[in-house]
Amino acid sequence: MSRNKKKRKKSKNSNSTKISSFFSKEETKRYIFGITSFLLAIIFALSFFEKAGVAGNALFKAFSFLAGKAIFLLPLILTISGLAFFRANYKKLFQPLLLAIIISVFGICGILESLEPGLRQGGLLGYILTLVLSRLFGFWVTQIIASLVIVIGGLIFWRLLKQPVSEESEIKEEKKPSLIKRIFTPSFKVKNVEPASAFKKEERVIKEPFLKLKTKAIEYPEREKEYKTPPIELLDSTKGQPSAGDIKTNSIIIKKALESFEIPVEMSEVNVGPTVTQYSLKPANGIKLSRITSLSNDLALALATHPIRIEAPIPGKSLVGIEVPNKVRAFVRLKGLIQNSKFQEYSSQLTFCLGKDVSGNPVYADLGKMPHLLVAGSTGTGKTIFLNTLILSLIYKNSSDNLKFILIDPKRVEFTVYGGLPHLLCPAIVDASRAVNALKWLIEEMERRFKLLAKLKARNIFSYNEKAFNTGDEHLSYIVLVIDELADLMVAKGRDVEASIVRLAQMARAVGVHIVVATQRPSVEIITGLIKANISSRITFQVASQVDSRTVLDMAGAEKLLGAGDMLFISSEIVKPKRIQAAYVSEKEVKRVVNWIKSKTQPKFERENLKEKLFEALERNLGASGGDLGSFFSQEDSLYEEAKRVIIQNRRASASFLQRKLRIGYARAARLIDMLEERRVVGPGRGAKPREVYLSDADESHIEGVSQNEKYDDDGWQSV
Repeated sequence: MSRNKKKRKKSKNSNSTKISSFFSKEETKRYIFGITSFLLAIIFALSFFEKAGVAGNALFKAFSFLAGKAIFLLPLILTISGLAFFRANYKKLFQPLLLAIIISVFGICGILESLEPGLRQGGLLGYILTLVLSRLFGFWVTQIIASLVIVIGGLIFWRLLKQPVSEESEIKEEKKPSLIKRIFTPSFKVKNVEPASAFKKEERVIKEPFLKLKTKAIEYPEREKEYKTPPIELLDSTKGQPSAGDIKTNSIIIKKALESFEIPVEMSEVNVGPTVTQYSLKPANGIKLSRITSLSNDLALALATHPIRIEAPIPGKSLVGIEVPNKVRAFVRLKGLIQNSKFQEYSSQLTFCLGKDVSGNPVYADLGKMPHLLVAGSTGTGKTIFLNTLILSLIYKNSSDNLKFILIDPKRVEFTVYGGLPHLLCPAIVDASRAVNALKWLIEEMERRFKLLAKLKARNIFSYNEKAFNTGDEHLSYIVLVIDELADLMVAKGRDVEASIVRLAQMARAVGVHIVVATQRPSVEIITGLIKANISSRITFQVASQVDSRTVLDMAGAEKLLGAGDMLFISSEIVKPKRIQAAYVSEKEVKRVVNWIKSKTQPKFERENLKEKLFEALERNLGASGGDLGSFFSQEDSLYEEAKRVIIQNRRASASFLQRKLRIGYARAARLIDMLEERRVVGPGRGAKPREVYLSDADESHIEGVSQNEKYDDDGWQSV
């Protein structure tokens, strides 16, 4: 029995909820009220002719007593109310219509009663209204008040019948602020920016004369005659324009979404960039910026796009920027940036192109002021393309006598296109061992240059070259070291690579040596604390997690980038990350520029001056092993050659034997034995039996003879 009662109760509850949900619909309520209003109008109209029955006659007598002759206008008022119920689409409609009916009836009753006072032409309502108003204001003021009351009722009806307002149009309409807000709050206008506007300006710049570079470089006529600047036609032009979608609708959606979280804002200017569109807004006083920055996912849901980055505040402005990805992205090509007058007018020889910011304006940087650069980002986000952009920008600014490159490419395929370029001090280095030697040589060159600067009492390389030009001393060129993948070097030779990079980053700026380091693994094992502390200028492309972003920038944000050249840039001058779309340059463009320079200037890897010393450093102790990693163990102990000679002469190889002969400890002797085993001078350990010695005195002399008669291949490296 109890179960049946529960089922009956559940069925009753479900029926009641269905009925209530039916009557709770606004549309159903409006239709019911509209039909009821039409029905009452018909009943009152028939009651005038005594054809509405007993109920109709009773209603006629009751309303005649209350409203007098105003009852004859009641069917018209009810008909208008019914039309309003059917036409208007406001949610709350019953209360304004009821107010309009009451106001209209009161006004009509007041006018009828004031025309013939005492005859009850306006019924009880008109008599009371006229009695009060006539005693207070007199006849004419009473007529005016009654007329205005009718006008107010008519305005309410006209507003409801004017245009049916839908919910969609309500979303697009902005709420007008009150008079007080209009006076005391700052007013902002949404600036309509056409997607192509930023790129139309660029077309005008392209028409300007090309490559009138205003640099402060010292000219060396005898050296500059051979070098010619590559023509700009070798690079591809910009194609395509960005599309930001409906800017007005997005602005209103952002404002409505923030107001739903009780954050009132005023929308400001809109900037359309090649990758993202920045909507700027001004929050009301007392609103914490942390409340806005925490709503990035909610705004992404409202705008139906992802990811969204919030910049709070925009540097130099008291505004908050919301960066929304464009519907259609535009490529930023290197040709347009090099042709720009800003690039031509930069006085620094180490100026290079970064790309375009969120407003579509070109952005450049000076490697001399940085003075070193760290580039990080996941695979395929644009690091290598950016390095190619940097190299080409510097090539367009400098001749091979003013600028030299050392390219380290552990991936072996990224910098092969630059083979034979006269700007290179040596071919691209693909071996970790040669990379360590190149870093050590660069430190030696740095110290040599410091001695030259001290000799002429010069503070930096620029002042030194000025004095050297007058005195006829040696001219110093800039040296830019580019490492495409730091992670491979750190895994193979972490301690040596880190120590060399840190020492160069600390001191090499004054002598014209600059470092550009790139890695796709932005972790603390690769980008150590010492490297970060000495390289303040950093660029990060899209990374996998917020942890990687904090490793590079010390703040989040890089994980929300869009990839394909979208990057954040900070330096000693730009403390807050600046979002930039990096310039794109294809491999074909790089080949065209390099081949043109090679056709005009013969590549020279002769062993003279800097190049001679660098080649000697790179080929140091590479004779026997052909350049593998084991060949560099000989550099780690000064007694290696002596130990090798003793073992070959005595045909015995053991740690205790080296201890006695060289008078060293066991640890160092065992390490020397391991080195000899790696170099295949001695065999592996065989327990109680002695190790086998592979080389003889004749083999050693043969190797030494080969190393003395070393030859060079076509690429400039020694062939053994």
